[in-house]
Amino acid sequence: LKDETAQVRAVMFRHSKTALKFQPQNGAHVIVTANVSLYEPRGDYQLIVERMELAGVGILHTKFLQLKTKLAAEGLFDIKYKKPLPKLPQSIGVITSPTGAVIRDILNVLKRRFPSAAVIIYPVQVQGKEASTQIVDSLQKANLRKECEVLILARGGGTLEDLWPFNEETVARAIFASSIPIVSAVGHETDFTISDFVADVRAPTPSVAAELVVPDVLERLNALRNLKHRLINLMQNQLQQINLFVVNLKNRLRHPRYYLAERMQRLDEIQRRLHLAMQHQLTHWQQRLGKIGAALDMVSPLATLERGYAVISKDDKIVKKIADVVVGDKVRARLADGELECLVQKLSF
Repeated sequence: LKDETAQVRAVMFRHSKTALKFQPQNGAHVIVTANVSLYEPRGDYQLIVERMELAGVGILHTKFLQLKTKLAAEGLFDIKYKKPLPKLPQSIGVITSPTGAVIRDILNVLKRRFPSAAVIIYPVQVQGKEASTQIVDSLQKANLRKECEVLILARGGGTLEDLWPFNEETVARAIFASSIPIVSAVGHETDFTISDFVADVRAPTPSVAAELVVPDVLERLNALRNLKHRLINLMQNQLQQINLFVVNLKNRLRHPRYYLAERMQRLDEIQRRLHLAMQHQLTHWQQRLGKIGAALDMVSPLATLERGYAVISKDDKIVKKIADVVVGDKVRARLADGELECLVQKLSF
């Protein structure tokens, strides 16, 4: 053992070494508990080390690296175990603190991008001694109940000590054992935890995690509308080409009357069959477009209004909570078939 000004010989016997929680390395900063001993044959003093531990954050960093190496060797980080995220989840679980900016950011993104999805919050502590136990319990509870299709495990930024529950081995193994796909969003973009490596997807921030688990419903609606227009244009172009083909055939027939009559009859039959075939195709695509339209209606925000809900606005701004209005305010209620002008007479909390 040595520092900047001095050094001393030190020994550690086998019974003390077995209690070590790390492998000592040259250059490591350590704190030791030792007894001073005199080696009489040489007249040298030495330390008999009873306990040794890393000093400061180095302890946690070393534990992080050791656990990362251990779990990687077991295959917990292998891509072959990563589960794909559902494309249109109807229920989303969020494991995080029930208060603070993280849960608000996640809920805002989910509501904006995919308002029809149900959100189930599993409240946990995200730092401290009880955090890892609560996180494991929530992961197991979500898998037992099977009430959500994807899970977001999230917390905001912090020090290595703050984020440590997400570096616990019990949490890592609970994530790996989950049958539900998990998106890990712990800390800032530059923070990495063991949970990030084990999870099916790692998101740099909680808001990005919310964007990853749900599609943008408006983008999907626009894509379906564009597909519908493309199909209609395609069918119209095909009909025009067939008509031109028939006209060209008629124009090319310049033979004696009997031969012309025979060919005209055959052309009429071909035209009739072509029209029947195109009518069949049109019917087929109309049915498909009808299904697409039904799918559009299912994910449309207006469908929510059809079930008896209303959107309340004041001065063209959506009223999200009672504190947004006061008695005497005039508000507008958007219903499925129109709007109502309303006067706030009473507030109930």
